[in-house]
Amino acid sequence: MNDVMGIINLSESDENIKDLTLSRSIASIMVLGRYRVVDFILSNMTNSGLTNVGIFTHGNSRSLTNHLGSGKHWGLDRKRDGLFIFHPEHRLDDNIRRTGDLENFKANLDYLKNSNQEYVLLSRSYMICNIDYRPFVDYHKKTGADITIAYKNMENSVRRFVECDSLTLDDDKNIVSIGKNLGKKRHYDISMEMYVMKRELFIKIIEESVHRGDARFMKEAIFNRMEDLNVNAYQFDGYLSCVNTLQNYYQTNMDLLNVANSRELFYKNGRIFTKVLDSPSTQYTDNSYVSNSLVANGCIIEGTVENCIICRDVHVKKGAIVRNSIVFPNAVISETTNLNYTILDKNVVITERKMLFGDSGSPFVIKKNTVL
Repeated sequence: MNDVMGIINLSESDENIKDLTLSRSIASIMVLGRYRVVDFILSNMTNSGLTNVGIFTHGNSRSLTNHLGSGKHWGLDRKRDGLFIFHPEHRLDDNIRRTGDLENFKANLDYLKNSNQEYVLLSRSYMICNIDYRPFVDYHKKTGADITIAYKNMENSVRRFVECDSLTLDDDKNIVSIGKNLGKKRHYDISMEMYVMKRELFIKIIEESVHRGDARFMKEAIFNRMEDLNVNAYQFDGYLSCVNTLQNYYQTNMDLLNVANSRELFYKNGRIFTKVLDSPSTQYTDNSYVSNSLVANGCIIEGTVENCIICRDVHVKKGAIVRNSIVFPNAVISETTNLNYTILDKNVVITERKMLFGDSGSPFVIKKNTVL
């Protein structure tokens, strides 16, 4: 994989998860208490042998930049290649406000042109999986296609992929067309929005699209050239979830309370790495009761916690009951409070004698820094 560079493209729509992205990107949302969404794709790339990874940000990226640092937790603090983070640029002398990831790619063409790798592996961050990219890249080279897209065949019962890109394939796994999954078919092939192509082709698509003005996003530019390119598909068979809606985010975390799902996601094709934070062990008092939950370090648990994801430095006080919920760092849940199907963002304080209920399809969200 020395001939492949990785690009994580964060121009992801957050319209359906805005309660959690007001101060952060999707890539930096907490998953399972101590991880971030970006950790999965970034770990997949480094586990597969990629040593040159560029992350092209979008929107508020302060939290993400702080989390990634120099990339040392993923082995990317290197003298040659390593981790590169690029932010959108806005030129004051350009009277037209240009949005979309193609502008960010164009502004950083020097990075792409000066890289030594022959191929580009392009991915979003919000597809949660543990994938070995080596067979994916080998398949692309073997078929001789211009672009190869990873996909997973899903059943209609899995509702969380509605509105994701859906592929139509012929018998040779060539992509005939790309549309939207409306959840009407019994089986469908979901695009994982992971693409392999030659670096020269990637640069060519960027330059042509900017010159013509026929696309604002790389995905759109690829779709516009489907008739001129040989685009085929590579099938992935492991666990997959897409964190593009609030409901999907909640269900993904609840999935990982299942030991089989968490073992596959965190260990199947290599470990998932994250930024290491030193904190003391969680304290459980004699009055506490915890069942089927994951509780991170640094917490104080005095009340009842069932079927929950509890992040670092959370205080559940005596008499509080928290069920089927996700609690972000530094939250305080006071005495005689009852929470069920809720998501508490960072630094939330729930005062005494509050009852907050959502449901599994629509969890109740308390925004960051709220005192309720």
